[in-house]
Amino acid sequence: MSLPVEESPPQVSAGELSQPEEIRGGPRSLRELIDLVSGRGFQGRFPAEDAGLLEQMPFPFLALVGQPEMKLALILVLINPALGGVLLIGPRGTGKTTAVRSLVDLLPEVPRSLCHYGCLPEDVESGGIDAVCPDCARKYAEGEPLARLANVNLIELPLNARMEDVVGGLDERAAASDRARIRRGILAQADRNLLYIDEVNLLDDEIVDAILDAAAQGRYTVRRGPISATYRARFSLIGSMNPEEGHLRSQIMDRFGLRVLVRGLDEPDKRLEAYRRVQAYQVNPRRTIAEFQEETALLRAEIQAARDALPDVVLPEEIAQQGLEIIQQMKIDSLRAEISLFEAARAYAAADARAQVVSEDLKEIAPLALRGRRSSFMVEFLNHQQTEEAEIQAVLERVLH
Repeated sequence: MSLPVEESPPQVSAGELSQPEEIRGGPRSLRELIDLVSGRGFQGRFPAEDAGLLEQMPFPFLALVGQPEMKLALILVLINPALGGVLLIGPRGTGKTTAVRSLVDLLPEVPRSLCHYGCLPEDVESGGIDAVCPDCARKYAEGEPLARLANVNLIELPLNARMEDVVGGLDERAAASDRARIRRGILAQADRNLLYIDEVNLLDDEIVDAILDAAAQGRYTVRRGPISATYRARFSLIGSMNPEEGHLRSQIMDRFGLRVLVRGLDEPDKRLEAYRRVQAYQVNPRRTIAEFQEETALLRAEIQAARDALPDVVLPEEIAQQGLEIIQQMKIDSLRAEISLFEAARAYAAADARAQVVSEDLKEIAPLALRGRRSSFMVEFLNHQQTEEAEIQAVLERVLH
């Protein structure tokens, strides 16, 4: 199922919130909420405002016009981090960075460790009491909490970041007082958060390798002379890129579970509506955000509910076999294709308040999860190797017969 943008209803006056009956009565699903709000009228002729303070007021996610596939992919990664992240590919000015930053108001809650070592209740559940530090083992036995609920954060990796910024380095302030200590890097700060990399195709190879290693292991180790520190780094990776500016290394491309092709808006009325919303936001961001505040709260609640329900969503065997057949016929080698396809399908079902994946889920998710996974080089290489293997076998038959 796609997320089409419906025709805009008649314009409303400034300050009025035009809500369809489905919104007032509560949407039947998360998808309907996005459809309805993305397509409703918005005039936005607000007086200019200057609060005099720098505040974080991102453009409302639901105020984005069109781009249903991009919206769907970003919501799915909030529901299920296990699907492997999202890569947005498209030309400049198509709203990629704006969409990612607008997720701030939709981020769900996750357990945050109260321990210096990052111990969590799930560590005890999966590895036993020895999987946590002695202090947390005592707390767990006495029924004390090991974690608290806190919002997921959006962590941005600057394009000019140095290696020490990414992985961490010696804490200069601690070194000045003769205490050797390693400070946390951006990857450690991204643990259980979203890590966003704009222009990911322009990153230095050294930094790309560090990100790949941390993403694969869920942790990484920093060594500086005689001291070292190991940090958790279980993050959802979101990247955006303009292919005109350079290709993305295949190693990091394969890490992104979903790949979205972001194109410009084709229809003049949608482009005009996008201009009106951007202009209103630039004049008075607070008022523009308020126009979508109620629906944003509903969407955030739906995302949290879907995330909480996700562990109970099952992938039936017959549906799994259909997915495997699709991947086989597409001749995709990477096993991450199955992970991305099935985990995204589970998130899709959870968003639709269902406890079981169906064939329609695969149909809608497969383009996002499978595009860009075949390598023309590997196809040619394997074909050449197959020819060579046949020649080797023929020689063996003649000589050793």
